[in-house]
Amino acid sequence: MDRRDVLRLSAAAGAAGTLTLPAVSFAHAADDGARERRGARTRTVRGHLPTGAPDFVYLPVEVPRGVREVAVSYSYDKPAVPPGTPGNALDIGIFDERGTAQPGRGFRGWSGGFRTEFAISAERATPGYLAGPVRPGTWHVVLGPYTVAPQGMEYEVTVTLRFGERGRTPKPVHPPQRAKGRGHAWYRGDCHLHTVHSDGLRTPEEVAVAAREAGLDFIATTEHNTTSAHGAWEGLWGDDLLILCGEEVTTRNGHYLAIGTDPGTFVDWRYRARDDAYERYVRIVHRAGGLVVPAHPNCPFVGCQWKFGHAGADAVEVWNGPWTADDELALATWDNMLVAACRERADGGEGRWIPAMGNSDAHREPQVVGWPQTVVHAEDLSRRAVLEGIRAGRSWLAESSGIGLALSAAGPRGEHAGIGGRLRVAPDAEVTVRLEVSGVPDGTVRLMTDQGEMRSARLPASGAGAVVWRTTASLAAYVRAEVRRPRPEGASPDLPGPMAAMTNPLWLDPR
Repeated sequence: MDRRDVLRLSAAAGAAGTLTLPAVSFAHAADDGARERRGARTRTVRGHLPTGAPDFVYLPVEVPRGVREVAVSYSYDKPAVPPGTPGNALDIGIFDERGTAQPGRGFRGWSGGFRTEFAISAERATPGYLAGPVRPGTWHVVLGPYTVAPQGMEYEVTVTLRFGERGRTPKPVHPPQRAKGRGHAWYRGDCHLHTVHSDGLRTPEEVAVAAREAGLDFIATTEHNTTSAHGAWEGLWGDDLLILCGEEVTTRNGHYLAIGTDPGTFVDWRYRARDDAYERYVRIVHRAGGLVVPAHPNCPFVGCQWKFGHAGADAVEVWNGPWTADDELALATWDNMLVAACRERADGGEGRWIPAMGNSDAHREPQVVGWPQTVVHAEDLSRRAVLEGIRAGRSWLAESSGIGLALSAAGPRGEHAGIGGRLRVAPDAEVTVRLEVSGVPDGTVRLMTDQGEMRSARLPASGAGAVVWRTTASLAAYVRAEVRRPRPEGASPDLPGPMAAMTNPLWLDPR
């Protein structure tokens, strides 16, 4: 499957409605298990879900004393459907005896539709799930009927309880908050990555190797709706690589990245845009020190398109994986948001703007970790400094670490500003904008303002060059740069080539 197939298949259910099924009972199993000290008991539940089923279906499981491990497997039918009609797709996860209420105190794991079975014990858990004591009480297997065929869905869930002495839960080792770095510098990172802890095929070890090969300084672990990978990176960080904890919160109305949260912070996903919930989880992410970043907001697949608006967002993922038409649409939408910020500032408001990010969303080979990447100007290679740089928009996006870029503006009296900064000059004072690029042979440079493209130039075959443009703060509220690859053969002449690099804006403020 390619990256877009993964997106289509991995979008999870939201919380427009819930259904609780009759409980699964293991009566007398505790006494039998105590006598045997070992052994297992299994129950199987079968059912039917119609089209229009609730977003979440909870199957209560009465777990008695003496259980060492809970194991669950499931299956469902996939009947043929008419062309253009979604077929059956059923996700799965589990909550323990602490319950299913938001914000998910009882959460013990989620694998979406990418595993058919999982197991949890004190000592270990299937990736995507959290190891810990199996305490007695009512647990809940949660089914998420993401899409249901016109014929409905036949499903089967098998729960196995294994009895015996409870083991010890290992204390998770989380990544450090700081790497050695290079002091005040530009740092390259990829903050949207998946491993075997959700729907990826790479292990954390393989992702760390790929990140170093891509020339990255930092990465974030962002599995779908689970924190199980937060403790899976022991020994993989180093002086050269900072690893941030996070999550891809995968709702029915779009996905967002919680980047750089405190280790172990779980962000619930069981809500839609019409529910009174999203703002509450934005606050949870911010209290945990993280950033809220809508991911692939214009992805065309069911559940992937962003419907929550941008209140509370710290950045937006304008570029997701190799450049495609939905990235072009995300770019245009983001640029319109910049213009709206200009208008608000001109009217005396704050004029808050939301920076752009680029991330690979890589799941497996041959998807490339670090294509694209966000290059952040930070005071050091630490969680706090990197997140601060992203939030402030002191960043630009690149196809790879083989591309270099610098954008700056200078006023007539020595005033100076860089990407994400503000240059305060007299309205009609001459401002000199300079862009330097390397690593894009025969590429096209574009300087964009709130009026659109104001300067373009062709890079030589060497891929390196500089462009100078003069303007005033009265003519351009901001300047941002795009560097495009040559247009592919056969592509429409009305469309620019694919993006190789782009910047956040540099603002020109008339004083």
